[in-house]
Amino acid sequence: MISVVVVLALFGAVGVGGVVTYYASRLPPIQNLEVPKRPPNVLLVGYDGKPLANRGETGGASVPLSEMPKFVPQAFIAIEDRRFYDHWGVDVFGLLRALKTNIMRGGVSQGGSTLTQQLAKNLFLTPERSLERKVQEAVLAFWLERKFGKQKILEMYLNRVYFGAGAYGVEAASQRYFGKSIRKVNVSEAAMLAGLVKAPSRLSPSHDPEAARARADVVLAAMADEGYISRDQAQTAFRVSPPSPAPKPEGAVGYAADWVMDQLDALVGLYDEDLVVETTIDPQLETEAERDLADAIARRGPKLKISQGVLVSLGPDGAVRALVGGKSYAESQFNRAVEAKRQPGSAFKPFVYLTALQLGLNPETVRVDAPVQLKGWNPENYSRRYGGPMTLTYALSRSINTVAVRLGVEVGPDKVVQTAHDMGITSPLSPNPSIALGTSEVSPLELASAYAPFANGGFEAKPYIVRSVKTAQGEPLYKRPTTEPKMVVDDERVGMMNSMLSETLSAGTARGASLPGWQAAGKTGTSQDFRDAWFVGYTAQFVTAVWLGNDDNSPTNHASGGGLPVEIWSRFMKRAHDGMQVALLPGDWSPHVAAYPDQQPGGDVYQTGPGQAPPEEPYDGGYTAAPDERVVRERRDVNPLREPLGFLKKLFGGG
Repeated sequence: MISVVVVLALFGAVGVGGVVTYYASRLPPIQNLEVPKRPPNVLLVGYDGKPLANRGETGGASVPLSEMPKFVPQAFIAIEDRRFYDHWGVDVFGLLRALKTNIMRGGVSQGGSTLTQQLAKNLFLTPERSLERKVQEAVLAFWLERKFGKQKILEMYLNRVYFGAGAYGVEAASQRYFGKSIRKVNVSEAAMLAGLVKAPSRLSPSHDPEAARARADVVLAAMADEGYISRDQAQTAFRVSPPSPAPKPEGAVGYAADWVMDQLDALVGLYDEDLVVETTIDPQLETEAERDLADAIARRGPKLKISQGVLVSLGPDGAVRALVGGKSYAESQFNRAVEAKRQPGSAFKPFVYLTALQLGLNPETVRVDAPVQLKGWNPENYSRRYGGPMTLTYALSRSINTVAVRLGVEVGPDKVVQTAHDMGITSPLSPNPSIALGTSEVSPLELASAYAPFANGGFEAKPYIVRSVKTAQGEPLYKRPTTEPKMVVDDERVGMMNSMLSETLSAGTARGASLPGWQAAGKTGTSQDFRDAWFVGYTAQFVTAVWLGNDDNSPTNHASGGGLPVEIWSRFMKRAHDGMQVALLPGDWSPHVAAYPDQQPGGDVYQTGPGQAPPEEPYDGGYTAAPDERVVRERRDVNPLREPLGFLKKLFGGG
């Protein structure tokens, strides 16, 4: 009888060995196996050096075992593989124990896989449940134990296991659920993470906090059983050191992070290791910009029929300090600040006036606000009223359409396009008369950068967000080159433009802007049928553009650049300049006569009403007229004979 049993046992052993050999033979040659590299993580840090966001397949960086609190690996060992240090990859006793439990419960309620087997499955195998996969898993586990040893296996496991919500590895999971590094978790948080491995989605603390807490209690009890913590520590863990509150979902910084990733390959080429990207983003200003934009749209968006907005703020050199590409990153990841192209309306007019200044005119030059006819195109002021002769400063600050069109034709649309491109506009522009009214589409980012030369003294300011890229070990891969910027506007014209655009805030279409103590300038813009509302304003420290509208290009309810965009800009810029030393705008020019004479020839003078900007009607002739700021009639008594002789010379001499 005994001999029969022995023979059967031998046949069984041979059979098992044959099965193992067969399934093992279907693996690649063991000697050629290599542990696949963990997908690289990209950590983005702000201007202050603190983490902003992670990008990559894992959701977080790899952390050495030596940098984790000791109770982190202990929690995983206690609940997943108590005999981790006593087996060679496969725990026979654990398998028998699991088999017994499953038989008693009449189903599969307990697994027998070790941490090493779980790692082998994650590295080399598919999730399918089959005898072949289990055999191969065991073979690979023996190989991993022999090749790497316990500590390295434990480190690889903790940095690769899945925790739900797109988080692979303990660092990604800790950031996702607690908003902090695994280096700073407490014992309760470590237990909660260890408990997630069994069922990441079902036990997620963001999905079912009570289930996550109950599972963490089981982990703490297991840690006490193994002697890693005391019974008292296990019982008081959540009371003494509860988990940190779940962080808010990634907000507007996601727009900045996505834009960085779009540029990364071009900056460093292909990469297969964790990277650290130092950005220009100021986290406090990014938060402020997101809040200001979202609050304003929530408060006034429904009435004005505005569903989307953008705020982008640059340093005078083009460094992006805040970038909000939409009302909510959670709702839409489309980055309107960078990728959307919209008509800037009157916000484009500074390039028309700059072209005129470069060709010899000055802010005191007089041009006539009167009806214009251009081959069937009749651009008009909304009121259908005209102010007659006026200085360029007055016309720009009050955003007079007819004067802008006359100037555009006078200097030539081709030259206006060239000026805009020299200043930083990169989008194609159509060189036709309607260019003066901002009918060619641009992005908010490029429009902001094209205003930057006014703020920095006339130098080109290409927008940038990446300062440097390094490996996780500190090896430099990219550093933004420091080159002498190209001058695109001379100092005198910078002074002229800043004098003119300052009047927009003090007496023109943006007089609702408020930035006490600071010299500021800018221009409003409203496109046809109120589809786009803009304000681009700047100081010597920041250039900030605000756009409001709708993704489907539908009209708003009379939203104008001088209304809500100015309000958002003012709120953000006050916060941005808080505590900064006051600085004047650059440029060497001062007016010789008042920009707004008490009496001007020509009859009616019109001023913009706060927050109003009805559009002009479309015209024939192949052009579409961009709307301007709404003008409200202000009657003045006019007597040209009372003006100084010098003014009359300008009036009739054109200079």
